[in-house]
Amino acid sequence: MNYIKSMNEVLDYIENNLNEEISIDEIAKIACISKFHLHRTFQFLAGENIGEYIRKRRLTKAAQEMVTGDKKIIDLAFEYGYSSPESFSRAFSKWHGVSPSKIGRNENLIKAYQRISFHLTVKGGEQMNYKIIEKESFKVIGKSIRVSTEDNENFKTIPKFWQESHKNGFCNSLMGKAGPLGILGICMDMDEEDSKFTYMIAVEENQEIEGENLDLIDIPSQSWAVFECIGPMPDAMQTVWKKIFNEWFPSTGYKHADAPELEVYYPGNPNDENYKSEIWIPVVKE
Repeated sequence: MNYIKSMNEVLDYIENNLNEEISIDEIAKIACISKFHLHRTFQFLAGENIGEYIRKRRLTKAAQEMVTGDKKIIDLAFEYGYSSPESFSRAFSKWHGVSPSKIGRNENLIKAYQRISFHLTVKGGEQMNYKIIEKESFKVIGKSIRVSTEDNENFKTIPKFWQESHKNGFCNSLMGKAGPLGILGICMDMDEEDSKFTYMIAVEENQEIEGENLDLIDIPSQSWAVFECIGPMPDAMQTVWKKIFNEWFPSTGYKHADAPELEVYYPGNPNDENYKSEIWIPVVKE
């Protein structure tokens, strides 16, 4: 599969269906990847989630039609997928900073969010240290939150979740009971309707771990691409995440296996320049 080519075909599909129902299932088929991987890939390549991109393109096209044509607000609302003129007006005002009733023919009042395209850029000088391993299924136990990818909110919410878990003693309670993988951050269960996924702070299952509101989940037997991260958290981890989706996936013969993704935090000072952590991505060979 030509990774970048298929993602640009996704953009073609979106552009050709802005005034039609856009199916995430169909987009995932075009990209030849799972819906979870689609959301993760699009966010890292485009810098925002796929739902935001579609919404901004629709609001841009609607505003352009409003300025150059004679369509009514109610017609544009239904044409671009809104359930009512009121919901369209709220979204329009939030994005453009002005209500649709005040636009008239003044194109200077509207924002123009242009169509994007993806390109593979080969960068030298920075080696990505990774290995492919096989691991049998195992169970993990920990606490979970739902995280939104809208406006890249996950890059703020997840570090805050870690800070709170350190502050309230939850991470300390896991430290002495962690298995060989240390403490884990787990990304899973993307919901394409609200652009949210589950993030879990956990360790491998341990009978000594007790507490309220703990989740126990199975991690399936899997091939994993394991990426080394060196440096203070969360910057070192976030940098490698972006490189995996922007550089590694487009240039290798692997694709996402539609299973939970793991962040592995080993003992040590996470603020240290030499702190070691890992990202485990479930993969299959194409």
